[in-house]
Amino acid sequence: MSRKAHFSRFLSSQPGRLHFAAHSHHPWPDPSFDAHQQAWLDAARHHDDKWDVVFGEVLPRAQRHVAGELGLSNPASLVFAPNTHEFVLRLLSCLPERPRLVTSDAEFHSFERQTRRLEEDGLVSVTRVPSEPFSGFGERLVAAARAQAPHLVFLSHVFFNSGAVVRDVEAVVRALPDEAMVVLDGYHGFCAVPTSLGALEHRLFYVSGGYKYAMAGEGACFLHVPPGRSFRPRNTGWFAAFGALQERQQGQVPYASGAAAFQGATFDPSGLYRLDAVMQWRAREGLTTANTRAHAHALQQRFVRGLTAAHPVRPEQLVVPVTDEARGQFLTFRTDAAKALCAALKARHVITDARDDRWRFGFGPYQDDADVDALLERLAGLTA
Repeated sequence: MSRKAHFSRFLSSQPGRLHFAAHSHHPWPDPSFDAHQQAWLDAARHHDDKWDVVFGEVLPRAQRHVAGELGLSNPASLVFAPNTHEFVLRLLSCLPERPRLVTSDAEFHSFERQTRRLEEDGLVSVTRVPSEPFSGFGERLVAAARAQAPHLVFLSHVFFNSGAVVRDVEAVVRALPDEAMVVLDGYHGFCAVPTSLGALEHRLFYVSGGYKYAMAGEGACFLHVPPGRSFRPRNTGWFAAFGALQERQQGQVPYASGAAAFQGATFDPSGLYRLDAVMQWRAREGLTTANTRAHAHALQQRFVRGLTAAHPVRPEQLVVPVTDEARGQFLTFRTDAAKALCAALKARHVITDARDDRWRFGFGPYQDDADVDALLERLAGLTA
């Protein structure tokens, strides 16, 4: 079942366009439009006091939505920021000098670019575990962590360049050294792969955002911080001192307790308004991660079944085949012509994306069988 009618503003803006980059920028459902306006209206009405509304009403609702989605017991373990890179920097700034890191070779740029730059200056030591073959990744990661005794282990729940889901995340996390800080990047997992972190909430940091599968757009990223521990990130904004702002700043720099120690500074709150509205809409519509995933997987199956010799890619080029349930909501084809094919398809008014030799097609609740059939038609005869 598609819910295209709920995306009327996005879909009607260019009626002939097909959007199959649902792993990147999902169309936003219509309730997000009213929410975005409400952020402006609240600013106009309340001026500086708008922050009382943001921190007293909008943010707590967003925390409850995310905590419910992830099975977390306390919404206060969640803190928000405009992007995940802010959280990457704050987490890195909790580590000792020249820390040891263990990660995968398939992490997104918010982590990969930053750590590579730090490596250039000898500020970190990074071990990157091959993500492929996917079936043994968890065992390889644990083995590397035990050998390296890292200060930080950072891994994606769903690899951005393949769509492969890391199997048995709970078992992998439990097998990692107790001394290591463990971070799970859920950017391609949140609202795409059913995720319950309740059993791991005291052990694991989880970072994600509303930009992709939550369909809320930019500016609503979040971090779950394990409770019961105190942190003093060197990269710190003035919001992290809430509760002590009216006191004279002397002696050791003060921090709020718990997750709030990872807060940054002044931000645009409109993303939180949109996230709140979209999560409420999902609840009203009975839209769950499980049924949106099933819908996306059914569309993927239809798409792959429809590929013929007339199309520029074949099922055997899939990095993760549709027979593998450990996949996200996008398909990735391996082809040297990925970028050229992506550009040629865009000329036919179909949005996909390419990274290196990988061509990605995303599927979501605003699509239906007719969209997949139209995609197959426009793909036919396409050349680089």
